[in-house]
Amino acid sequence: MTAYNIWHQIATLGPIGHMRPAPGTWGSLAGVISGVAFIQLSPYLLEFSILIVIFVGIKAADIYCRDTGKKDAPEVIIDEVAGQWLPLLVIPTDLAWPAYCAWVALAFGLFRFFDITKLGPIAMAEKIAGGTGVMADDLVAGVFAGVGVLALYHLWEGIAV
Repeated sequence: MTAYNIWHQIATLGPIGHMRPAPGTWGSLAGVISGVAFIQLSPYLLEFSILIVIFVGIKAADIYCRDTGKKDAPEVIIDEVAGQWLPLLVIPTDLAWPAYCAWVALAFGLFRFFDITKLGPIAMAEKIAGGTGVMADDLVAGVFAGVGVLALYHLWEGIAV
C-alpha cells in the first residue's frame, strides 16, 4: 500500500467513511465505541489519543483534500472521531454502567447536533483552509458538546440531591 493510500485510509477510517447514509454519524459512532474502550483502559489513553488523532487527522485530511480537490469531503471522518472523543472526557467514569451509557448517548447526540448545525464558532472554524479546517470545526463542536454534557450533568446532580 502506498503512502497516498495509507493517508486516504486514515482520513476515511478505511471503509467507514464510505458508508451511507450519513458517513459523519458512522464516524461519530466509531469515535464513541473506540473512546469508551480507551477510557475503560485509562482516561489518559483517550487524552493522549485525542492529541495523536488531531495531528495525524490534520495531515490525512489535508492530503485527502489536496488529492481529491474536495474542501471537506463527507467521507473524511477522522475529524468526527477526534471531535466525538472530547465530550467523552467529561463524563464521570465511576457511574453505574446504565447511567454511564446514557451520558455517552447524550454526548453522541449533542456532538452530532453541533457538528450538523455548525452554530457560531463551529462555522467559523470550518472556514479555515485544508486539513486544519476539516478538523477544527469538529473539535469546536466537540468542545460545545462537552460543555453541554458537563452543564447537564451538574444540573442533573443538583436536581437529584
